[in-house]
Amino acid sequence: MSVDICNRDALVEAPRTAQKAVQIESDVFGRIGNLETRLARTPGEIDAAQSVRYRVFVDEMKAELPIEAMRRKRDFDAYDAFCDHLLVLDRSIEGDSEDQIVGTYRLLRQDVAMANGGFYSASEFDVDALTARHPDKKFMELGRSCVLPDYRTKRIVELLWQGNWAYALKHGMSAMFGCASFPGIHPEAHALALSFLHHNVAAKDEWAVDALPHMARDMDLMPVEAINPKRALMALPPLIKGYLRLGAMVGSTAVVDKAFNTTDVLIVLPISSISDRYVNYYGADAGRFAS
Repeated sequence: MSVDICNRDALVEAPRTAQKAVQIESDVFGRIGNLETRLARTPGEIDAAQSVRYRVFVDEMKAELPIEAMRRKRDFDAYDAFCDHLLVLDRSIEGDSEDQIVGTYRLLRQDVAMANGGFYSASEFDVDALTARHPDKKFMELGRSCVLPDYRTKRIVELLWQGNWAYALKHGMSAMFGCASFPGIHPEAHALALSFLHHNVAAKDEWAVDALPHMARDMDLMPVEAINPKRALMALPPLIKGYLRLGAMVGSTAVVDKAFNTTDVLIVLPISSISDRYVNYYGADAGRFAS
């Protein structure tokens, strides 16, 4: 078979293009129907994720961000430059990938954090003491979790956690942690839920972690005998309930974040604590959904 010399470059380029496609596809952590979870690939996708964060944190939750963030209608900070950004995309939405982002998480590995000044959560919680007690373990911070209102379903939560799980396995992480929030800046409004967490799932011993002393707010707001567990669970934000199902623990004290209009608790989740049924569901090889 003869080949036109004009097509020689195209023939050389074809294997490279195929190889690139395989490389791009390999960063997809999971799929359910039209929904896909993977890491952001371009600055444009990170910008779009920051827009989603703004819509949730500012438009919905009434956070007060720095002036430049409010002007640009983006939630951003210095950490965005070196974190990885986990996305959920709805491929049924017309347009580019930037238009399809409906949920996001910000992921920060310990080695990257230490090379860039530390973890974001360290501004509220004494995570340095936590990591120092585990010099043989690799920690990973989960942050800036948000999903657009129309997509707050079990499927989206599953995809976000499939992404977190696959990412943790890929990088050999030993434990995850990060802030989870209650709406508003009055912990007393969440006395039932906070007291339930304090009495039932407080991180202890080697996993114990406190808020920074000047920011710490008490979570022990009700005696244990006054707590109705069923009502307390119903009062927990869905994200925190999801963490608890996986086997997470919670730090001993909370922090009021006036800028984001939230009351924050620190979630601590050793990989070894994740329930076997969830390990079996998400897959020890992290490949269950990526087909």
